[in-house]
Amino acid sequence: MGLMDFIKKQFIDVIQWTETDEQTLAWRFPMAGMEIQYGASLTVRESQMAVFVNEGQVADVFGPGMYKLTTQTIPVLTYLKNWDKLFESPFKSDVYFFSTRQRVDQRWGTPQPITIRDKDFGAVRLRAFGNYSYSVHDPRAFHTKISGTRERYTVDELDGQLRGLILQHLSDGIAQSGVPFLDLAANQVEFARALEKELGPAFEAIGLKLEGMTVQNVSLPEELQKVLDQRIGMGMVGNDMGKFMQYQTAQSIPEFAKTAGSGGGGIAGDAMGLGAGVALGQVLAQNLQKGLQPPAATEAAPAATVRPEDVMATLEKLGELKAKGILTQEEFDAKKAELLKKIS
Repeated sequence: MGLMDFIKKQFIDVIQWTETDEQTLAWRFPMAGMEIQYGASLTVRESQMAVFVNEGQVADVFGPGMYKLTTQTIPVLTYLKNWDKLFESPFKSDVYFFSTRQRVDQRWGTPQPITIRDKDFGAVRLRAFGNYSYSVHDPRAFHTKISGTRERYTVDELDGQLRGLILQHLSDGIAQSGVPFLDLAANQVEFARALEKELGPAFEAIGLKLEGMTVQNVSLPEELQKVLDQRIGMGMVGNDMGKFMQYQTAQSIPEFAKTAGSGGGGIAGDAMGLGAGVALGQVLAQNLQKGLQPPAATEAAPAATVRPEDVMATLEKLGELKAKGILTQEEFDAKKAELLKKIS
């Protein structure tokens, strides 16, 4: 290097980063055409870390504090450049600053229902959403695997990757929590802890620390929620199938009335629809009760007193309950056998 080139060259004697926004995670100190003066001052503020990179290789890492850059304070860089103890010349190196502040209220959610194994239902599809917080914990790993040599790396650029990471581990988190779906809504804190435990190592692998996680809602798709509501209704009436048939009929009365009314009957049609619904419910309930009750010891009358068409109507209704998952195959077969005995 000629004398004039040396004179024109700019030397850096103060290296620091004043954060000016909330989005930046990593920032590269501008080094174009400049070299760092031996003995320069490095200032790393609270909630920051700094990394020196030599020819693409991470060298020294600095936490909060003020440093005078010498061969003693940058030992790895000294080794990489083969400097001796008398080195006192300007040097070239890339310096990256990392913000270690917590990034709070980051949102996660399931864009589509995910299928999980469940203790009660075998398998269900559910939706869930909540928020989480994280911070840069290992700038060496974060620089190597995520931010790289970019001049600036932001929260928004990382958001998509972290959402995908959470969804990837969501099913495992639910499985490890051991909480059945019906209890998830009441145990969201426990679910969040299991999810945080499952995700922790995945965040650490890319230089982050998962600071906290919440689950704000867990729900079923609409069609599965309807089946669950019917099952809950059945549970409310217990083993009294007559009452359950009346419950089902009450649920269907609005549809009967709507259908009858749309046929042009007006108020009269509505009344006929309501009457038909009530009558059908009573018949099905009575016949189902007869079919489920064991014959009394003193009764000698055979079950054939039940009309075959009534039994068939009851069986069709039971078939619908089985198809919706309200009755198991075993329950359906047992009640079918009992009813068929009445007309045999």
